[in-house]
Amino acid sequence: MKYLLGEKIKFDWKVVTVTIVSTLLLMVDHYHKLTGFKYWDRVILYLLIPLAVILVFFRENPREYGFTFGDWKLGLTYTALGILFMAPVIYFLGSGNPSMKAYYERFLPGLPWTTFLDLIGWEFIFRGWILFAYVRKFGPEALWLQAVPFAVAHISKPEIETLSTIFGGFAFGWVAYRTKSFLWPFLIHWFIATFIILVAAGAV
Repeated sequence: MKYLLGEKIKFDWKVVTVTIVSTLLLMVDHYHKLTGFKYWDRVILYLLIPLAVILVFFRENPREYGFTFGDWKLGLTYTALGILFMAPVIYFLGSGNPSMKAYYERFLPGLPWTTFLDLIGWEFIFRGWILFAYVRKFGPEALWLQAVPFAVAHISKPEIETLSTIFGGFAFGWVAYRTKSFLWPFLIHWFIATFIILVAAGAV
């Protein structure tokens, strides 16, 4: 129990832990190279470390943080709809766009496994760990809360993409919230990231 201006306040230690640790992990990812391979760094930082915190410190089942197939029938439906909706949007915005080409064509080698490794932890930390920890405390408002650090983490990417991420982050969160799983937004995001690179590089 702490005191602030004479008023008692009590913190949820798991929400505090998730907030601090996830913020620090994002900063470490930005400033440091752990393995020499950024994609593996993100598997460690955004997937393995949060899972370790859940198991060792929280003593909980990762299923409570979306590490499950959840409602897989609904998940497959959302994934199919997400891909069908986003494919023409990506092609329209990315094809022939100089800023997209300049940023993304360097990532063409290694597809689709590089985007898989890059995003499996990325989606878990936002649409698994942060989202479901916040849902317990804040309810559906967590959908917007988790979208904020997600959007900020996109700064330095092409502006047309970055401006959309607060809405994209909410949409990914909504899919995870409805299906109780981070897997389905991961699959949608994996397709989007891979297709953006292919379109921007002129490979499709």
